[in-house]
Amino acid sequence: MTRIPVPFPLGAIEAARRRIAGTVLRTPLVRLHADSPAEIWLKLENLQPIGSFKLRGAANAMALVPRHRLDAGVVTASAGNMAQGVAWCARELGVPCRVIVPDHAPRAKTDAVERLGGEIIRRPFADWWNVMMTRETAGVPGVFIHPVVDADVIAGNGTIGLEILEDLPEVDAVVVPFGGGGLSCGVAAAMRALRPTIRVYAAEVETAAPLAASMASGSPTSIEYTASFVDGIGGRTVLEPMWPLVQSLIDESIVSSLTEIAAAVRTLVMRAHVVAEGAGAAAVAAALSGRAGTGRIVCIVSGGNIDSARLAEILSG
Repeated sequence: MTRIPVPFPLGAIEAARRRIAGTVLRTPLVRLHADSPAEIWLKLENLQPIGSFKLRGAANAMALVPRHRLDAGVVTASAGNMAQGVAWCARELGVPCRVIVPDHAPRAKTDAVERLGGEIIRRPFADWWNVMMTRETAGVPGVFIHPVVDADVIAGNGTIGLEILEDLPEVDAVVVPFGGGGLSCGVAAAMRALRPTIRVYAAEVETAAPLAASMASGSPTSIEYTASFVDGIGGRTVLEPMWPLVQSLIDESIVSSLTEIAAAVRTLVMRAHVVAEGAGAAAVAAALSGRAGTGRIVCIVSGGNIDSARLAEILSG
């Protein structure tokens, strides 16, 4: 797999920002008025054109691939949001897009990929995870854009950190949903370079929290994975190439229950009129619990692509 530089260079993030400026939205940072030990701010990446931060990394990575290599198209492995980011960029470039998704990927996300012109290829979770680990796409043609272990994707994600520091320079901590580490490490790299005293927490869910287990053991540790409505984060282990970067950048993993995350989804709708998917609400759940401390805390609402029936179920309690 790709060797990711440690420490991650700020210059790569700044260059990515210039490169994707015409593609992504500079999302707002708004205050969440809710009972909490902290002053919580929301970085609303659910407002991106695809409803997720993933557009940032996909746009930066694909912009750096020579055009002739894209003629056969692109392929990625994703539960849904990176798939939409790659499909969006592929449509803009006029090239085919194929997406390998796990069998539990929600229809709200796969339908969106197909609306963008992408082809969905469903695989059992174990086979999908093997693609994440090995990059072996089993005959699916196209340039492979890894959703996590790609320095250009991480740099694109890191542009969120630059925006947070400009909009709230006095931030004390940032809580970032942890899927494979591409978002949390990108944001943390910008923070460490410009404001190294800021605490950076990873938000995980109890049904899939490999980072917490790995931090406890001191090395990448495999866990039992259970699918849930929090489908955008979690896996069986921390990907090996990400581990040195994660160790150098992330202070701690905060693991929330499904009940806490569902409550955070409801709070976002009722208090801020924000629709977040489970992964997007995980950071808010961590901050509301008090485990991210006090002071000014920014929670990255990473996405808002949730099935309407599931959202209705959560809102009804």
